[in-house]
Amino acid sequence: MESRIYLFNSLTKQKERFVPMIAGKVSIYVCGPTVYDYVHVGNMRPVVVFDTLRRFLTYMGYDVTYVSNYTDVDDKIIKKAHDTGQTEAEVSAFYIDAFETSIAKLNALPPTITPRATEHIASMIRFIDTLIENDFAYAKEGDVFFRVNHVQNYGELSNVSQDDLQIGARIEENTKKEQPNDFLLWKKTSDDGIKWISPWGQGRPGWHTECVVMINDIFGEPQIDIHGGGVDLKFPHHENEIAQAKAYANASLAHYWMHNGFINLNNQKMAKSTGNFITANDFINEYGASALRLLLLSTHYRSPVNLSADIIANSQNEILKLQRTLQALNRFLALNDIHAQDEKLIGGFIEALADDLNTPNALSELYALIKETNILLRSPNNNEDKIVALAHTIKTMLDILGLDLGVKTLDEEDVALLKEYEKARVNKDFSRSDELRNELVKRGIL
Repeated sequence: MESRIYLFNSLTKQKERFVPMIAGKVSIYVCGPTVYDYVHVGNMRPVVVFDTLRRFLTYMGYDVTYVSNYTDVDDKIIKKAHDTGQTEAEVSAFYIDAFETSIAKLNALPPTITPRATEHIASMIRFIDTLIENDFAYAKEGDVFFRVNHVQNYGELSNVSQDDLQIGARIEENTKKEQPNDFLLWKKTSDDGIKWISPWGQGRPGWHTECVVMINDIFGEPQIDIHGGGVDLKFPHHENEIAQAKAYANASLAHYWMHNGFINLNNQKMAKSTGNFITANDFINEYGASALRLLLLSTHYRSPVNLSADIIANSQNEILKLQRTLQALNRFLALNDIHAQDEKLIGGFIEALADDLNTPNALSELYALIKETNILLRSPNNNEDKIVALAHTIKTMLDILGLDLGVKTLDEEDVALLKEYEKARVNKDFSRSDELRNELVKRGIL
């Protein structure tokens, strides 16, 4: 399969032609949430971005394995369990369910695999032990640290050099470290939180080790095609993943690194740590899941999104317009007994997505076809063949973008009611047509 897809690789800082390691197959890993609370809208951006990428690659004929993890061992989870009288597993299970409910509302496909960190502890211990044997890590009083200065080109992803790193900025100060830049692989613990027995004593794995090990366990290879996540994960998380992968297997873990931009609220980065956030569930309940998905697709994934009342209202209005056109198309096809099967008008849309997943340009292609469709449907002399092509193309575009507009697919009973309504209207049987119209509105057909 010859790929004409180009993606911006955060590692090389340039747009590159996408060529998977195995022809016809694509491996993707996206960092998932730490499940100690309800996720905010910002956490939904990587969900939408990489779900759309997955849908697009699948449409292009690739067999995609899409993995997104849950971090279910963390100090915040332990604190929540302590405060609520639950176990860590109960806390994690509750917020995983809440997260999956939100992503289902956004019409995101379930990942192929959703590993949990606690399922891979034995592999993490073996992994850390290997790093110690290879002199890339060292144990000190029950903790284990990674030797950053043993890895060449550390900082190549984030452009953060070892000399730039300062204690108290992004590096946790710890007097057990040989060097301030070294990061934690295993944490000795004596609290009442969840812990595991290791060669270095009871403790828990460091966050940066979890994803590397889960990738190795699941894919069975030292490198995958695409590793994704929010831009805030570039440093230190993804940088430290690359360092460990190089130390373990002399590989950068992924051929292509992709990062989505922030979502800003009130012109500030959305974050729980500052209290500047709105939960995904609250946003969806107030404004609608389709409006949120469209809003996130309307800006290129590498650029920031700033939430405002105008932007939200515009997304809601666009959803209503799309719904009305799709309803009109469904009625036209039903009344004329047409089954749309032609998507020859999709070329520009595909070219946009093939250019580093340019969803704003792809949406422009969709809107252009929507406008053309509305003109043709209002025309007294319908171009039936063109409307058929438009109908199928628009539905394919919406599917690739993951936009479920909630427009009803007409069954036989719906079509019969619609035809009876049209007949009553033509015959000026106003009483019957009003009655049928009310029923069709109730069914979401008119």
